[in-house]
Amino acid sequence: MNTSDIFNFLKPKNELETQGTEAEPENRPRIPDELWVKCPVCKIPVLSSDLEENFKVCPKCGYHFRIAARQRIELTVDEGSFEEFDAGLMSTNVIDFPDYTRKLKNAKLNSGENESVITGIASVGGYKTVIAVMNSEFMMGSMGTVTGEKVARAFEYATENRLPVIVFTVSGGARMQEGILSLMQMAKTSGAVKYHSDAGLLYITVLTDPTTGGVTASFAMEGDIILSEPKALIAFAGPRVIEQTIRQKLPKDFQSAEFLLEKGFIDAVVPRGKLKDTLTRLLALHGAEKTDGEAADNERN
Repeated sequence: MNTSDIFNFLKPKNELETQGTEAEPENRPRIPDELWVKCPVCKIPVLSSDLEENFKVCPKCGYHFRIAARQRIELTVDEGSFEEFDAGLMSTNVIDFPDYTRKLKNAKLNSGENESVITGIASVGGYKTVIAVMNSEFMMGSMGTVTGEKVARAFEYATENRLPVIVFTVSGGARMQEGILSLMQMAKTSGAVKYHSDAGLLYITVLTDPTTGGVTASFAMEGDIILSEPKALIAFAGPRVIEQTIRQKLPKDFQSAEFLLEKGFIDAVVPRGKLKDTLTRLLALHGAEKTDGEAADNERN
């Protein structure tokens, strides 16, 4: 069976398409929709199980599907080492923006999270670090007051305890439903990053698709070392807005991770499957603290 046959077989039929046709035999084999995932780039169907085993990266073309924050943490930190910060902090409709309360409720139900970022302390390759992971499933990772507060608190904890920070970004930008209060988080988070930097501590950012708006204009691009997943969109304003403003056609792959690497805005493009090893090496090179268990093992050896 070729690719087109597979899609014709999987394609659901609506009522208008099935009217006047013979009923399908009850014993005809059916493939559940969740068994296959169609890659949006190469258009090839991939078994869901194969996709999960490959870190949600298409085995055919290397396209990186978006993943939830909890799954990102699971792929990055040492098993059982993550301790979450500020899990109970939740956004409220601070400026009484129309319909925002309902949208917050839906975001919590859809994502299973209270906010667009998860923060905590963990070990990565045996090295203690503070980690913050943004979540595209919660209002597209938009930055509101609670998002900024959680990120700032994570940096403050890291500074007080002399720990490195790793932040995975994914965001549609500042949260318009919180008005100027959301934009103020750019200054708040940047101040916390500066406090951490002045203490001589390491900050690594990992940009994922998409990282845009106020997050890009603040803590996403302030890392000592800036990594990115392949083909991630990294921008402040969208390409159409820029083209309309400057009245010029933008270069091919403008605002992609590879384009920014070429121009020197980021340090490396790292596939998802190699990120943990890369982060571990960077933490080791910068003298990060070993966990108690790892230190004890080193002393015995």
